[in-house]
Amino acid sequence: MILILILALFLFGPSKLPELARSLGKAAGEFKRAQKETELDINRFNKMPEDKDIKIHNLAIEMGIDVKDKSSEKLVEEIRFKIRSKEKLDMKTSGV
Repeated sequence: MILILILALFLFGPSKLPELARSLGKAAGEFKRAQKETELDINRFNKMPEDKDIKIHNLAIEMGIDVKDKSSEKLVEEIRFKIRSKEKLDMKTSGV
């Protein structure tokens, strides 16, 4: 690290080093800002509901299941439970 600083001092001179350091700092800051923006965009994209999630959500509503604050996986579990419960009820009423 010290060797790089000494080399930069010889190449650019003592008067240009502060300006060079400022430019490097600004570039590093811009890079970090762009990196954070990209990460936020990726996270937003990953959180967007897929078509299948919307269908699961709508089916649960049609079946009378409360969908508030539930993941698609949880809704699928509740839909399956409700279907199985209905099948058991149908079997009892039909005498099988």
